[in-house]
Amino acid sequence: MKKIDPDKARQGPKGRPVLLVLLTSLILALLVWGAVEFYGQMHPGRGFMDDDATPPASTPSQ
Repeated sequence: MKKIDPDKARQGPKGRPVLLVLLTSLILALLVWGAVEFYGQMHPGRGFMDDDATPPASTPSQ
């Protein structure tokens, strides 16, 4: 079997492209999260758990 140099057997080149993609995506995710938090604070309204409706009248059980 033929011996191959470990550097030539690698799937991709060494470098920072993967780290750059990961850091960029993390920064973008944090920016979107911050924008959503800011938007949520600007429009305080009823939450999905706040309900002013009255419960249905109870019926006598048999």
